[in-house]
Amino acid sequence: MGIAERERELEVLIRAKYSLIYILSWEERRIEALLVRIAARLNLRLYAWTITTGVLAVDTVRPTEVDPGARSALQALEHIESSREAALYLLKDFHPFLGGAQMPPDPAVVRKVRDLVQPLKESRKTVLFLSPVLRLPPELEKEITLVDYSLPAPEDLEEALERLIRSAEFRKGGLHLGLSGEEREQILQAARGLTVSEAENVFAKSLVVAHKFDRDGDKPLLRPEIVIAEKKQLIRKSNVLEYYEAAEEMSYVGGMNELKGWLRKRRLAFTEQARAFGLPEPRGLLLLGVQGGGKSLIAKAVSTVWKLPLLRLDMGRVFGELVGASEENMRAALRLAEAVSPAVLWIDEIEKGLSGLASSGRSDAGTAARVFGSFLVWMQEKTAPVFVIATSNDITMLPPELLRKGRFDEIFFVDLPNFEERQEIFAIHLHKRRRDPDRFDRARLARETDGFSGAEIEQVVIAGLYDAFEAGRDLEGADLLHNIQQTIPLSQTMREQVTALRNWARTHARPASSDAAVQRIAAPAAGEYSADLHVEQVEA
Repeated sequence: MGIAERERELEVLIRAKYSLIYILSWEERRIEALLVRIAARLNLRLYAWTITTGVLAVDTVRPTEVDPGARSALQALEHIESSREAALYLLKDFHPFLGGAQMPPDPAVVRKVRDLVQPLKESRKTVLFLSPVLRLPPELEKEITLVDYSLPAPEDLEEALERLIRSAEFRKGGLHLGLSGEEREQILQAARGLTVSEAENVFAKSLVVAHKFDRDGDKPLLRPEIVIAEKKQLIRKSNVLEYYEAAEEMSYVGGMNELKGWLRKRRLAFTEQARAFGLPEPRGLLLLGVQGGGKSLIAKAVSTVWKLPLLRLDMGRVFGELVGASEENMRAALRLAEAVSPAVLWIDEIEKGLSGLASSGRSDAGTAARVFGSFLVWMQEKTAPVFVIATSNDITMLPPELLRKGRFDEIFFVDLPNFEERQEIFAIHLHKRRRDPDRFDRARLARETDGFSGAEIEQVVIAGLYDAFEAGRDLEGADLLHNIQQTIPLSQTMREQVTALRNWARTHARPASSDAAVQRIAAPAAGEYSADLHVEQVEA
């Protein structure tokens, strides 16, 4: 919704005599300017109240005191009730008196607001609550109309950029900061999710740091990473989401050719060309598999390949001690993910966050069930380009509602690496640690690590490096073989669980590696994990 549409929507509500309007926004200055224009068109006065100043007239050149003594919430409401003037009353940060997760509502204030509903309808007065957070007691839910201006429209950001460009060109005299259409789109896309104030600040920062918006002579050299850095700050302020730097390449992931191919086809899925072609935006993936198989690594690599910010949702931080805090944390996290979209939202080991779901009604008054329900609804109904990657090691702890079609685009099973994949994983980790993989007998290493996960192979390489470092020489194949003999893989210590997971996945999930199709035809007996057996079956 653009600037004009938002302003028109609010004006219509005021004209229709909606008595109580709750505006959700961080930006008091922008909302105040919008209301000044509306009040002028409707021939109404505009007054604002804060707990520190009382009632001020803000439709004048300078705010003037009207009732500085009305500083309490009740006094402000009594002032509105006694006034005979046709006016808009903007109550700033009124939400603490209406209650919420941190405190109960003030019953006298809530009752007084309800008492005002009918008198307001019979007059030309409207009360507007302006707050960055939503706090509504049940008694007022049917009386108050919510208008969400928490994030600016694209036109707002473009207008902020234009203001800065005009200001900089005027101050510098002859300085030309004209951006091409592509440059403008890049920097505005990078600013999505910021408020107008935050966008103005970061545009100015880019101008100061890079001089002329990173312009090198007459050749444009736009680097929107300065703007994206502000987004990182936005995420870091959140208690539930974490921002991960995109550092892992898909080449760091061994095997999983089927999963890699699926992701490669959707690399451009969030572009305008894909929309024009008629493609929907992908919704997400559920990755099931053995611990240490590389599921988390895939999430990081997708962020790098798709060039999207990676946000990690920590389910442990979602649940708060106070009543209503958990549900509000989940809603805030999902709103923030949508605000900085397009983005990848990573939920690692999702089953641990849902572990108390079955007993939620008895143990936590249904909090876990409500949090999970709101997440499921968002997964089903979301329209923002947020690609969800959830990983899980234990399928038995996942509720069936999460697994049905429509939540995720696909469910992939990440199995233990096969013979060829183990060779590739050894090569990756040796190369990452500045060793030539061709110096090592990777075929033998792969045979000796049958049943090892990718993480266990990485630890073999690291332990071998420690042995070589202590001996004062370079890494040798004997170091790796020694540490292989010292390692008992998870596939042995948790044989029954791993086997049950693999058996379930053969009929319920798509294999991440193409060779896993062989396992569907002839499953090995419990505890057998020989990739060479799979090869023999194919050749037969």
